[in-house]
Amino acid sequence: MDIQLHSRIASLDDARWNTLAGSQTVLQHAFLDALEQSGCVSAQTGWQPCHLALDGLTAAVPLYLKAHSYGEYVFDWSWARAYAQHGLDYYPKLVAAVPFTPVPGTRLLAADDAQRLQLAHGLQAAAESLDAGSAHVLFHSDDDATALEAAGFFLRRQIQFHWQRQPDWRDFDDFLDALPRDKRKKIRQERRKVAGLDIVRKRGAAITADDWRFFAACYANTYDEHRSSPYLTLDFFMRLWHALPDACLLVLACRNGRPIAAALDLVDDDRLYGRYWGAQWDDAGFVPALHFELCYYQGIEFALESGLSVFEGGAQGEHKIARGFRPVMTRSAHWLRHPGFHQAIAQAVRQEGRQIDGMMQTLAASLTRRNADATPD
Repeated sequence: MDIQLHSRIASLDDARWNTLAGSQTVLQHAFLDALEQSGCVSAQTGWQPCHLALDGLTAAVPLYLKAHSYGEYVFDWSWARAYAQHGLDYYPKLVAAVPFTPVPGTRLLAADDAQRLQLAHGLQAAAESLDAGSAHVLFHSDDDATALEAAGFFLRRQIQFHWQRQPDWRDFDDFLDALPRDKRKKIRQERRKVAGLDIVRKRGAAITADDWRFFAACYANTYDEHRSSPYLTLDFFMRLWHALPDACLLVLACRNGRPIAAALDLVDDDRLYGRYWGAQWDDAGFVPALHFELCYYQGIEFALESGLSVFEGGAQGEHKIARGFRPVMTRSAHWLRHPGFHQAIAQAVRQEGRQIDGMMQTLAASLTRRNADATPD
């Protein structure tokens, strides 16, 4: 087994990488390259690329050496504190993921189970060679899970909320008709609150540079309102648009001919991914429920019109259930070089997993009851 680590995705052949990655937008060579070329992903931002390639490029892993746990959406801060309390360094660590993107998918890009197992062992070898204290694989696939467990990783579960198209849904009204009366009423009320705005969806070449500048300002404002720093920049969004134009869906809300809010979704062959939103309010001020319209209802309408099967609304958010989304289990895998900490944290994660399973069962039972109570208007 010949393993190489690459400090730039550009050093790997884009066609061969994409063949391994499949059609998922966020795994495309151009997407990862835009993150690096824009400087959003770098040693300076705490995401140092060290992509793993097996035997040239017969299999691969999008991989980063990290100095912190920001931008992952799988939270291990308490693990880092436990290390510190015992006088140990938790960082650096290796993370196999798409930076800043809680989108489930394959992370061990391989042709078969044997190669996936080699990649899992390769992650452990890479951690040792780079003197990283651990290796983590975020939002991986079921096939990845089998190989990772076989290599000694423990699995961790968490819940996201996805909208899933049903075969008999032709349009938004069909979707609403399948919901309980109280949910239908709530959604219609929320949509009436934004009826006075002009809302437009733009994809690919229909998006303009001015649209991107406005969206980037909205995105940065969202982080500023939460007293945080944005992970991404206008340069990244422009590079993404130029490289993968049809993967970009921008939803804009305008009042009196001027944009006041925007949301960005990403598109691939079968799924829509809700990613970012923000607003730049005019003198008329805040619009109630506009977030739900741009981030959820416009995405659902687009998915129905485009024949997409799933709309992933992003990380967390139990409030999405009231808007037609359903709970879905996602997983991550973890391997710590320190045997004692590996065993102790694995045990804690198993206990956490039982709580997650209980929550999932409660949510599923609640949905079943509410759907059984559904009646037509």
